[in-house]
Parts: sequence; C-alpha cells; structure tokens
Amino acid sequence: MAAPTQPKVWILLADRAGGNGQLISLAEALGWPFERKAMAYNGLNRCPNILLGATLASARRESVEQLQPPWPDLVIGASRRSVPVARWIRQQSGGHTRLVHLLHAMAPLDLFDLVITTPQYRLPPRSNVLQLSAALNRIDRERLAAAGAAWAQRLSDLPRPFTALFAGGNSATYRFDPATAARLGASASAAAAAGGGALLVSTSPRTPADAAEALIKAITCRNFIYRWKAGDPHNPYHAFLALADRFIVTADSASLLVEACLMGKPVELFSWPMRRGPLLRFKEWLWRRYGMNAKGVLAATIDRLVDWGLLKPPRDFAALHRELRARGLIAALGDGGAAERRPLDDMERAVAAIQRLFALPP
Repeated sequence: MAAPTQPKVWILLADRAGGNGQLISLAEALGWPFERKAMAYNGLNRCPNILLGATLASARRESVEQLQPPWPDLVIGASRRSVPVARWIRQQSGGHTRLVHLLHAMAPLDLFDLVITTPQYRLPPRSNVLQLSAALNRIDRERLAAAGAAWAQRLSDLPRPFTALFAGGNSATYRFDPATAARLGASASAAAAAGGGALLVSTSPRTPADAAEALIKAITCRNFIYRWKAGDPHNPYHAFLALADRFIVTADSASLLVEACLMGKPVELFSWPMRRGPLLRFKEWLWRRYGMNAKGVLAATIDRLVDWGLLKPPRDFAALHRELRARGLIAALGDGGAAERRPLDDMERAVAAIQRLFALPP
C-alpha cells in the first residue's frame, strides 16, 4: 500500500504510441500511485489552446466520464490536445493539482508547473522548462527478457549477428516514400550481409503500405520481416530489442531511436532529406535568422509567440541527432558504432524535477 504522503497522479493518454510510452515510463519511474486516463478528442481540439482555455469541450463524452473527484495531486499530459483537459482538472481541484507537460504544449508555458521537452521541439528557455537529451520512453527489462526468450527459438535458424531494422514513416517533418524505403532496404541488407548475419525488420504504424512493399522488396540478405498490425499480441518489436546485436533506425522517430539506444548496443541512423514545402522552408529560414538565441525586436516577438503557444516551431530532428551523437549513442548508417557511450540520464533528471515540485527528497 502506498504511503499517504505520496502524490496521486493521473496521466492523460491519447492515440500516439510514442507520447503514451513516455507518459507511462515517467509515471512508473516516479513510483507514485497513478491512473491512466485514455482520452479521445473531437474536432474542437484543432482550435488554439489559448482560446479553448480550461475546458472539456474538445474531449469526447466517453473520455470525460472518467474524470471524477477526488482530483489528483499531479496531472501529466503530452502534446497540445491534452492541455485544455489538464487545465480543467486543475480548475476543478481549486488550483491544487500541479501540471507537468511533455514534448510541446501550444499553450502559454507559464500555465504549467513544469514542461519537459527535447531538442527537436525548439521551446524557448524558461525557468519551468526542462530540456532533456531525448525522449523518456523506457521498457521494462523483465518484459524484454520474456520477449527475447519467447522468440529466440523462432529466430534460431538465422545467422548471427542480428541487425534489427526499425522503420518509421511519414510525419510532419519527413516523407517516407517508396524510393527512400528501397534505399534503406538495400543499405541495411548490405550492412547485415557484411557482418555475415541476418536482418530483423519491423515496420511501424506510420509506415505507408507502398513504402513497406519497397523496403521488403529491396532486402536481399537473410531476414525475418514483420509488418506492423494494430493490437497484434505477437508483435516481435520487444524481442528484436532484446535479441539484436546492433540497430538501424530511421531518422523520423525519436521513440524508436531512444529505445534502441537504451539497449547499450551500436545504433546507426538512416537519414534522408526532410520535407521542404514552401511553408516549412519559410519557417526554417525564420528560425535560422530570428529563432532561439537571436537578438532584436522580431526575434523577441517570435520568442513570445512560441511562449504563448501561438506559433509552433518547425521540428529540429537534427538537434536531437546531434545530442545523441555527442553522447556516442548513434552514428550514421555505414559509419559504425561510436567508441565511447555516455548513457542517457534524462529519466533521473525528469523525476528529480517533479519531486522538487512537491518538495520531496530524491
């Protein structure tokens, strides 16, 4: 039974596996009693958060029904859609509930007790903003061991070493088209064959069907290929993490990349050019010239608009990749593993920052 002094926590889950994984991992690392609130949203969630305010209007009715007193001491949400709900909960608690937010909020940053973010989101420096090196996804070691044991025999006919290839997909920043997927398949096959081993391939929820076809068609070495399926209890992703001797991960997914890095094995990054539509090109130019660390009236205006959640910076995945390279955790595909690794300490830093909100010792 939890000690009565431990804060009660709610985490606001949504439909993004990466964000949900970070929320659950952080709540488990805190070690406080927590409840998962699975939220679904309606079309109003597209309205600016600064206009929505503290409300349940953007949440679907079935989600709202689970939000009942007693109210928690802490609510942890992620990305922009959970912000109005988190603010509403704090309002119902009479201001007692503290708010911690992950990733980006698209809302005034001073609404939160703590915002935990990573380099690609380009949030401005504030006293309540904690900048980490990478995402907070963590996987239970017992779960990894069990998955590895369950799949070891099934993969025993394949030659070692195993190279696990995790393919992401389309996002606001990247387009994973068939030509890109084919290049990945050919490069990964060559890398695995050069070591005399096999390729363990997994697509993901964001992998387009035509890109998956091109990827699989381009693979020429010994392999085991898994096409992602929703709710599949036989998904071998955790087994691949446990059994692989090295990893190749596409540049679009922070979660896949961090989970591979946590295995303590060589991780190689497959990169390709980001989307370059007119709006994105303009935003990139704007941030290079007037973004963080710039001086002047326009730079200060942009900083304030981001602070208020009225302007969303273009994601800077290159900043995330630079941070992981600096720690010796990743290398470009074909460059081989880094000589010395500095393990991630992000979870410890995040937990300590939340404990300080409650004046609790680490």
